[in-house]
Amino acid sequence: MIIPPDHTRDADRTLGWSEFFEVQLAPDETHLVPMRIATVHRSRMGAESAAGPARLQIPPLTNTAHYAVGDWVLATPEDNLLVRRLERRTLLQRRTEGGRLPQLIAANVDTLFIVTSCNDDLNPARLERYIALANEAGTTPVIVLTKADQVADTAPYRDQVVGLQRGLAVVALNGQVPEAADVLAPWCGPGQTVALVGSSGVGKSSLLNTLAQKTGDDAQLTGSIREDDAKGRHTTTSRSLHAISGGGWVIDTPGIRTLHVSDLSVGLDVLFAEISELAPSCRFRDCTHAHEPGCAVRAAVDAGTLDPARLDRWRKLHEENASNTPVITGARGNKRIKNTNRR
Repeated sequence: MIIPPDHTRDADRTLGWSEFFEVQLAPDETHLVPMRIATVHRSRMGAESAAGPARLQIPPLTNTAHYAVGDWVLATPEDNLLVRRLERRTLLQRRTEGGRLPQLIAANVDTLFIVTSCNDDLNPARLERYIALANEAGTTPVIVLTKADQVADTAPYRDQVVGLQRGLAVVALNGQVPEAADVLAPWCGPGQTVALVGSSGVGKSSLLNTLAQKTGDDAQLTGSIREDDAKGRHTTTSRSLHAISGGGWVIDTPGIRTLHVSDLSVGLDVLFAEISELAPSCRFRDCTHAHEPGCAVRAAVDAGTLDPARLDRWRKLHEENASNTPVITGARGNKRIKNTNRR
């Protein structure tokens, strides 16, 4: 394999390029330019490369819905014509109500900043859905409590989320001040990619403006949470990739009002590790931890070593995941996807 010039490859690494992508290059592709998808729209895509921002030329019949912000692609050096997408290291995706295919959120993300605010918007059950999403994608979840300057003490809010998963990092900050970038610096180093997810109005756009040092006309529009119901208004309408002053990259996403659980295999096991570790000790392999005799999980609840609220939430997400995840049915050579949604 012919390696591109060192200075070009060093510039690619600042965008998040690594050996994982390097080994995917075929010998006849060394003349192509690696680019990272920065924006995706119905008929166009923007990208970042070692030479700076670029607009990709999209071949006919290309479905842009198959591309995610953060993807690495190869393009021709002459006219930025898209050639192909490289395999992803991580992929955040979700299934929307009535959607046949998952919606791509972001690709090749190292850390998922799950943003919520120190007010009535904080909902542990909803945050668990985001954590499961991060676990399934192979990214590191971090809970970011914003608007810390608006409360006398952030401890009550930390206490609600710190135990949602073993080893879960939780930080509290004011996303509108430069010091917020210092708090999040451990995850925003050179070549690192973070994504912001959460409900509308929790401060994602303000946090992005701080991380990317965007001001004036370059700044993302921001909105506030309504005082009467703690709900926010959408200000970010599409996903986009932005450079962080510390050398990393941040992907901003629109606010998600409802996150349905589906297509999870290990995400829930990691989230509810205390339950998944007890399950093998149950008498029955298919134990639902509801009424079966010899259930080790129910025994832990009765003994006071397992929070019954956690078990209730596990059961709800487990059932929702089974209901929303399509299964492949049919004889060999005639496979089809069957949606098991029973709602």
